[in-house]
Amino acid sequence: MKTKNYLVILSFFLVLLIMACGSPKKIEEKKVSKPSTYEDLLTVFQEFREFQPPKMTNGVPDYSAAAMQVQWNGLKEFQSRLAALAIEQWPIPQQVDYHIVRAEMNGMEFYHRVLRPWSRDPCFYLQSQSGAGPVIQGALRIPRSLPLDGERLMEFKTQLQALPEIFEQAKMNLTEGEKDLTTIAIWGTKEESEEYAGLAEWLKDYHPELVEDALEAKAAVDEYGQWLEDNRDKMTEPSGVGKDNYTWWLKNVHLFPYTWEECRDYVMLEDYRVRAFLKLEENHNKNLPPLLPVDTKEEHARRKKEALEYVMKFLKEEKVMTIPDYLDTLGYLNRGGIPHEEKWPRERDFFEQTGDREPLPEQTHEFIGHYFDHQRHRRDTRPIRGASRLYEIDWIRSEGFAFALEELLMHAGYLDKRPYPRRGREIVYLQAAFRRCRAMADLKLHSREFNLEQAMQYCVECAPNGWLLDNGPHVRYEMQTTLRFVGWHMGMVMGKVQFIKLLTDRAEQLGNKFELGQFIDEYLAAGMIPMSLIRWEMTGLDDEMKELLAE
Repeated sequence: MKTKNYLVILSFFLVLLIMACGSPKKIEEKKVSKPSTYEDLLTVFQEFREFQPPKMTNGVPDYSAAAMQVQWNGLKEFQSRLAALAIEQWPIPQQVDYHIVRAEMNGMEFYHRVLRPWSRDPCFYLQSQSGAGPVIQGALRIPRSLPLDGERLMEFKTQLQALPEIFEQAKMNLTEGEKDLTTIAIWGTKEESEEYAGLAEWLKDYHPELVEDALEAKAAVDEYGQWLEDNRDKMTEPSGVGKDNYTWWLKNVHLFPYTWEECRDYVMLEDYRVRAFLKLEENHNKNLPPLLPVDTKEEHARRKKEALEYVMKFLKEEKVMTIPDYLDTLGYLNRGGIPHEEKWPRERDFFEQTGDREPLPEQTHEFIGHYFDHQRHRRDTRPIRGASRLYEIDWIRSEGFAFALEELLMHAGYLDKRPYPRRGREIVYLQAAFRRCRAMADLKLHSREFNLEQAMQYCVECAPNGWLLDNGPHVRYEMQTTLRFVGWHMGMVMGKVQFIKLLTDRAEQLGNKFELGQFIDEYLAAGMIPMSLIRWEMTGLDDEMKELLAE
């Protein structure tokens, strides 16, 4: 009897063991399954890039609710395919590329779940706003020079002729318009109308057959502006994304390991440091003559060109970074566009006040920090890193680096041989203090503690020396960029903090072998990607990535 019971029990456990382990055939199948490869990632990436743009008809993109639902469903399939890749054994650079693709897919998810610019943001349909927020597919690219020929001429003509229909589609799609973004869009229609008028004049000498198209575009944007005015009361949705969405955007799209609250605290600490150092400089310089702005546009142009040549020479001589042959001041200064006569004397906004006194810090920011970055990225042939970035996942890296250069190069000595080196240090701290003002306005706009008007007034009152024009073009532009590009101005300040952190981490690893030039060259060589990925690749430190992936 006991033996029989034992056999029953043994049989029962054998059945459980087989059920738990699966059949021998299934075990064998698992052993021979194909592991994920980098080529699998490239396939997903390339197919996602082909899928991502909306359907285009004669230059008009389809952002209807039905089309966006189809895109959302497709995105979920791509995210599932990406998540199924096993990457744990890949080299770090290949894992970095995987997370670039993941971040861009998360960017599309955020656009659909939260931003929905096609239905919430009237600025989305304005071609002139393409550098200040989410960009409509196929946005008109104003030529840098004329005449045009061949494929570029046909592309430009198609884009120009598509504008009236794009504005008609906007009226149907904007079912949940935001109040503050509607105000910004009304400003934008007036600016864009003037731009198309200037375009029509420019085309007369080179492409008279396109003048009528430009004038029709002007009429269409004027009519769109009037439609926004007539429907302003229906655009009632609150602006900003809220703290939780802000944090999700930072951690999942920009791979930036900080919350809204942590960003606020770091920004305030940076503000205390910058304003204290500014006061120390002012005290040190109290017996020096004041630094006065230039008087004429000719002197302004001369100083600007001289500052660009000076910083190039400094970077080469001090071996701060490698300067390639293709980086030249003429390419930066002569970038073309619709001709216009600069008015002089001009009413100075904040950065005219600083740059007209000492142009070096701001020109370093724009020329080395951005123009050089852009030129380098254009020549990056790597299939993922060399691609144009979607959803601006690289902006904390690029803005943080450009902003960091202003102060870091000052400490490296690039103001020492300037005509007014001590007063020039004040300019560096004045610009840093103002950027903190914009960062805090950014945070509070998206936490919904400020509306657009309050954020603009805060910046005017916060700006050092009262140099920011009240309701001027600069404060308007800065607040529209921070509303439409979530975290743009906060990211500039925090990107600088993260860049300094990376520099410190690498210096501690290398000790006496650390070289500034080699560090910056390696940083730039990593590409236009989130800074946490650059840090992981350069140092091997994975604490930030573990934190981000644990969310």
